[in-house]
Amino acid sequence: MKLREGVQSWLMRSLEDPIIKILAKNSHLTTTQLETLLIDVLSENIAGKSLKYDDKARLRLTKARISRGAFNRTLKQAKENVIKSIYTVLLLGYLGIFESTTLDPYLEIANKLQEYMDAYKNIPNKDKELNDRLKVIEMLREELETSLKNLSDPSEGIV
Repeated sequence: MKLREGVQSWLMRSLEDPIIKILAKNSHLTTTQLETLLIDVLSENIAGKSLKYDDKARLRLTKARISRGAFNRTLKQAKENVIKSIYTVLLLGYLGIFESTTLDPYLEIANKLQEYMDAYKNIPNKDKELNDRLKVIEMLREELETSLKNLSDPSEGIV
């Protein structure tokens, strides 16, 4: 049971993260698909061993029992949506849209996201440094949220 509780706790924290919420809301993935994809990709790292799809299905946040088939169908849909998103990016690049300055805000956000993730990875142990780092992380998070919300407005987007 500890594996299930650990994975579900991690999933709930992840899905409640304000930046993940904004990114997921504007992605091609439903919340269920994102949850299923995260379980498929990351649960074995948390478990430290290979898991069967029956076991992965039991890690879902829903109270209802999910069959292996339902889990696999949702996982297939999630993977198809990810592939379609990647092909969309490739198509836009091929058409030359990425050479346009309209993509600059998205590239800036990508850099800010990387900076935010790096700040989280390098949190120091010392109290003073930790407090300073947490302030920087909070400022970055707020800036990212505002920028992502602005970019998710179709009237402001690239197309």
